[in-house]
Amino acid sequence: MIRAFLKEYRFWYSQYLLLIAGNTLVFYLFHLPMYDLVVASMVTLSILVLFSMGKYGQFKARIEAIELLQPEQQATTTSLFPLDLAYRSRFEQQFAKMRKNLEESTESQSNIEAMIKMWVHQMKLPIAALSLMEQSREIDQQEFHYQLAKMDNALNQLLNFLKFKQHHDDFRFEQFYVSSLVKALLKEMRYTCIQKNIAVSIEGDWYITSDRKWLQFALGQLLDNAIKYSKQNGSIKVSIDSCSIKISDKGIGILKEDLPRLFEDGFTGFNGHEHQKASGLGLYMTKHILNQLELRIIVDSIPDQGTVVTILPNP
Repeated sequence: MIRAFLKEYRFWYSQYLLLIAGNTLVFYLFHLPMYDLVVASMVTLSILVLFSMGKYGQFKARIEAIELLQPEQQATTTSLFPLDLAYRSRFEQQFAKMRKNLEESTESQSNIEAMIKMWVHQMKLPIAALSLMEQSREIDQQEFHYQLAKMDNALNQLLNFLKFKQHHDDFRFEQFYVSSLVKALLKEMRYTCIQKNIAVSIEGDWYITSDRKWLQFALGQLLDNAIKYSKQNGSIKVSIDSCSIKISDKGIGILKEDLPRLFEDGFTGFNGHEHQKASGLGLYMTKHILNQLELRIIVDSIPDQGTVVTILPNP
């Protein structure tokens, strides 16, 4: 502590030594009594020692305050100089920023790990079904394609999730018809629809300026949920006009208390827990992707009656 104090105030002690050296030189050149110089030097040295003791007490209090002070106690501190407070405030801002980045990085890593675990869990069932077909030598073509479609959908979700986490600005805007995306998605999901005997109708169109790849992914998540939570022999209607996309189903619906948290990261809700099929990341990604595309999403649902999802431009 003393060494740090001397280093902090080395300018003052250097000035004092230079002053003594200058006075000694003057006294020597003009043949003045050296006794007077010694007395004057002792007096100034005594003053310097008293000054140093006071300053050392302040210096020690400042160091302890900086090391031990909690942010909420800063206003009550009297031992810190304005410059100390300015440095401390700046350090606290940097530490807060670093802490936030670390928390976000940890959360992102946890989400990725959770997504991979969910993906592995989702892979077990189709792999087991395909393995059983191979062992029994009885391959149902419809069931075979259905299980492959489930694996492909889960793999695409994982890959897009990883890409979404790494590149939030990977957007290329172009003009295209929304109905073409919906038809392409339903073609990929046809085996799932056939498996549950779900009829899907498409009405209208929208010549939109957006990113084709990411909008297709967002619509795919919504259509996949509509199919997943539709009842056997159900129906889904996709209504498109010049400024909206509406996906309606007559499935099991969503509980009222789950609606406000529907787009939270990792939230699955009652239906997700009941069916053990939801990772809770699809709608979270959909919400953020649509925000980037300057679109908003509205969900209305009644349990056991169905769900209506509407995509609109931002106002």
